[in-house]
Amino acid sequence: MSITVVGTIGIDDIETPFGRVERTLGGSAAYFALAAANYEPVNLIAVVGEDLPAHSLDPLRGDRIDLTGIEQGQGPNFRWGGRYHMDFNTRDTLFTELGVLADFQPKMPGAYRDAAILFLANLQPSVQMQVIEQAPNARLVALDTMNFWISSARDDLTRVLGMVDMVFMAEDELREFAGIANLRAAAQRVMNMGPKFLVIKLGSYGALLLGRDGTYFAAPAFPLDEVRDPTGAGDSFAGGFLGSLAAALANKRELGAVDYRRALLHGNIMGAFACEAFGVERFASLTRTDLDARYNQLVSYTHIDGGA
Repeated sequence: MSITVVGTIGIDDIETPFGRVERTLGGSAAYFALAAANYEPVNLIAVVGEDLPAHSLDPLRGDRIDLTGIEQGQGPNFRWGGRYHMDFNTRDTLFTELGVLADFQPKMPGAYRDAAILFLANLQPSVQMQVIEQAPNARLVALDTMNFWISSARDDLTRVLGMVDMVFMAEDELREFAGIANLRAAAQRVMNMGPKFLVIKLGSYGALLLGRDGTYFAAPAFPLDEVRDPTGAGDSFAGGFLGSLAAALANKRELGAVDYRRALLHGNIMGAFACEAFGVERFASLTRTDLDARYNQLVSYTHIDGGA
């Protein structure tokens, strides 16, 4: 079961207490695709600028990620720079240059429309709506957003929430959008707008999965000995989560509660892998053996057999 993602391919400058890199591959679509491709094939839709060196896309090249949907824009590539503090839960955005992303109008290749899962990575809500209209047969449509769109495009974001099955939000984004401090009440308000499921990203504390049907599941983050760079962890989390669901759909007609719970663990695992190196570097050496071993570890850390 393939996954189609629409998002950004960026050029990032990143500084953390443990190092600095400049002009490295980044962007929501890049992180998501590299994570999700460990489970099922990924179709990638994005725009790149004239100044993006051809070799920059090498980490994305391979038989698991289809790059047919990448278009060449006229102008500079999307760029972002950030500096993280010691706790890694806070960062300073040093600059954001939209470049060709400012006028991006995604065009979905015909073959991409048959994907079982559509992921709308962080983009303008109006653009996300355009993409949904191009994929009417997707079995599951999921969306990510950010504080900027909550404050600057709230009406469009509210409309697109009514068109998707699942939303990924960080806890501060959820509280800001819902205007409610209590996470469970805030989640219910968002789900009342249309989505069946809401995944709340808690950063280094893990994630929550809530559903309109009463689903409630919490999973801790995978404990790392060393964190080098948390950039892209949220997009990698979404790639692990939806990649796991796509793999489950390849073997059954309908998804059950256990599939969503497993997906939450896989999301946390992929988010952790992303943090172990700068940019997308960790995915170059990631193997299925690494993934399975980490999944089994996280299960052993959280499972309790019987008892009161």
